[in-house]
Amino acid sequence: MICLIISVIVIIYAAQVLNYAVHMFQQNGYKNRVHAAWVVKNYERHFTRCFSTASAKKPLVYTPRVIRLMTTTVLWLLILCLLNRRFGNEYTLLALAVIYTFAVVPFAPIISNIINKPIESAIADGFKTKAVRLLEDCPDISIVGVTGSYGKTSLKFYLKELLGSKYEVLATPESYNTPMGVVKTINTMLRPTHQIFICEMGARNVGDISELCDLVHPDYGIVTSVGEQHLESFKTIENIQKTKFELPDAVFEKHGVEENIFLNYDCEYITSYNKYKNAVTYSTGGNGGYNASGIKTGRNGTEFILTAPDGSTQKYGMRLIGEHNVQNVVGAIAVSHAMGISLEDLVIPVRRLAPVEHRMKLMEQGELTIIDDAYNSNPAGAKAALDTLAMFESDRKIVITPGMVELGEEQDRLNGEFGEQIAATADYTVIVDNANTQAIKNGLEKAGYPDEKLYVAPSFTDAMQHVIRLAGEAHKVVLIENDLTDVY
Repeated sequence: MICLIISVIVIIYAAQVLNYAVHMFQQNGYKNRVHAAWVVKNYERHFTRCFSTASAKKPLVYTPRVIRLMTTTVLWLLILCLLNRRFGNEYTLLALAVIYTFAVVPFAPIISNIINKPIESAIADGFKTKAVRLLEDCPDISIVGVTGSYGKTSLKFYLKELLGSKYEVLATPESYNTPMGVVKTINTMLRPTHQIFICEMGARNVGDISELCDLVHPDYGIVTSVGEQHLESFKTIENIQKTKFELPDAVFEKHGVEENIFLNYDCEYITSYNKYKNAVTYSTGGNGGYNASGIKTGRNGTEFILTAPDGSTQKYGMRLIGEHNVQNVVGAIAVSHAMGISLEDLVIPVRRLAPVEHRMKLMEQGELTIIDDAYNSNPAGAKAALDTLAMFESDRKIVITPGMVELGEEQDRLNGEFGEQIAATADYTVIVDNANTQAIKNGLEKAGYPDEKLYVAPSFTDAMQHVIRLAGEAHKVVLIENDLTDVY
């Protein structure tokens, strides 16, 4: 009887461990190598956090793929149990169940994903074939690819709004920027009335952008940035440059002209790598064909003057804040202008632009002004966010951050530099405790930041509560810089 009770407890515990393992496998993009490395690094989490998945920032989504994955896992685990039943008594089986729970279940999603690969490949190929056919049925549609280490999602949304003032536009929603995300968008949302399809293109490895270009065959390509992001997988900045320029390469290969390529010329990694000298460029620093100047940012938004390649100028005002948002809007204006919308006709659409969720979104919450940049996790974007915070001169400036991730061997160094940059801007700093904490603290200490202005919070919720409790008469402006997902 005791053995039976213990067995039931082990089975329930194993089920929770499996659920957590699948949850993290989904957040790791169903990639075997990525998840295997994550399991090795975070093995103990399966047993300490498996009962707390209900409080996850991003819950497990029971998609058909997840259901297939779990079904396969349960089947081969049952087969193992039945085979072992022939060679031992109930105590031996209990011991094996414990061994499976701790040694096998954390890796079970990878094993099942390998088993399911033929099925998943066949299903994916079917969806891709359907998407290609749907695009072929819209021969007059213009396809715009958007890629970059950062800024691509924001620019995509801004471009959709600007082009939407004249055309019927479809854009990949949220952060859909993988092959299956793009395929899902086409299969479920593309209509014969659409005139333009804006496709966000993400990448973690060399060749990822080429795969997306082979799927949609873009007519226009925008590179918003090249920076030190996903260095764990890319290894070098040169690999990132090469990958981002797979989009301009595809556009040039399709049309044989460079004028459909748009590049952010404030980014040195783009200017130093660019081989398309007739590409359309844009800038906030006077380096491009389309240039923004006279930038003024405050709580009510931003104003700037845009100068086009032909020397014509137009003044714009918008609710967005931050110079890098101006950069993205200028890029969207450049593309929209090239696609037939006058600079004057873009004034009202620019004024109507709304902040993208968690990307430099300005919010008033009681006694706080919050700059929500929670989806940002790269050095250039973090520096730009701090520059925006610095513009609030008469307010008490506070930073809440867990630091930046996926920076490979450079992670400690770059988070240390981030700490130094925070010290130059923030009146108070709250670090959400994680593996980056010490590196950020080192940067703050190097810059001579006072200890009494620093607080290390065990969670984001505690961080916000601490900021609310901070005494002082000055109005608080709080920059939320990054918010790590459940895998960190």
